[in-house]
Amino acid sequence: MRSRALILLGAALLACCAAAGDPPTGSASLRRDVVFTEYSPLSRSTELLRRLFSPLNALRVLEESTSSGKPLREQPVDLANETFTLYVPPHAPPHGYALLVFVPPWETATVPKPWMAALDRHDMIFVSAAKSGNGADAVNRRAPLALLAAENIMRSYPVDPERVYIGGFSGGSRMALRIALGYPDVFHGALLNASSDPIGNAQIPLPPQELLRQFQESTRVVYVTGARDNFNLAADVVSRQSLQQWCVFDLVTEDVPWAAHEVLHFAAFSRSLDALAKPASPDPRRIAACRARIDQTLAAEFKQVQDLLLRGEPEGARRQLRTIDAHYGGLAAPRSTELAVK
Repeated sequence: MRSRALILLGAALLACCAAAGDPPTGSASLRRDVVFTEYSPLSRSTELLRRLFSPLNALRVLEESTSSGKPLREQPVDLANETFTLYVPPHAPPHGYALLVFVPPWETATVPKPWMAALDRHDMIFVSAAKSGNGADAVNRRAPLALLAAENIMRSYPVDPERVYIGGFSGGSRMALRIALGYPDVFHGALLNASSDPIGNAQIPLPPQELLRQFQESTRVVYVTGARDNFNLAADVVSRQSLQQWCVFDLVTEDVPWAAHEVLHFAAFSRSLDALAKPASPDPRRIAACRARIDQTLAAEFKQVQDLLLRGEPEGARRQLRTIDAHYGGLAAPRSTELAVK
């Protein structure tokens, strides 16, 4: 993959990342209003549904789309109408760049100036989409824009695929966690600055089993919140406890003394990148024991559904199935959808 990216660096960069009046160069550059052109199968509407929705909610969306005669768009965003901000460090490292895809809470695409020196230090490319703030649709805009940013950068620059990360600030941090959970085959770490959520609920459902296993085994999650940002410090505690409940143990907490709800300064951002770059190393025995506990509990809850059906209580069975779907998400597939269809 790296050799392919190196070949593409000279030629495909011009095709993939055209920005009028701002041609790409090999030197450090901050480029605004970059337009990408390459799509990914991972950003298709059906794939977003599979990874970011619970199985029953995904099934409902597909059924409503069919019944209304309005099929889902293959790709939810038109890249011709989207722009990105891109920062590239001055020297291409011999083993490939790292990449940070940043989900902002605001509408503009920008890189905080204090971060550039830290990005240089870590040989890290930074990319962020415009019009991807907290007011944008999570699944139809914020998630596909982040995925397409990663796709186009990786096609155009020699990026080490094991050092591709996603991060965000405030509401963008919450979105970054949701994307990291659904796409652990793309993002190997998440930098959560000043906001986070629990997972395994209606807002952030668990992905299919194979993806959750990959997230458990190979994703590092770094929490970094100002010491005076009391609301989000409390939210971080709830989020970390939730991840541990779902067998995600490679969690790091970085302190930011005296800071409130604000973007990280250079030193804190650089420390967070250091933490993010360390290889994930969770205890496989701890993960296995945790998974066994969840499997046992899920089997017992599915038995309740079967018992309700045997007693002729279909409405009770449906309620129980909806509860399972909201809590276990993709872990309950395909059995949850099979029972829902019956």
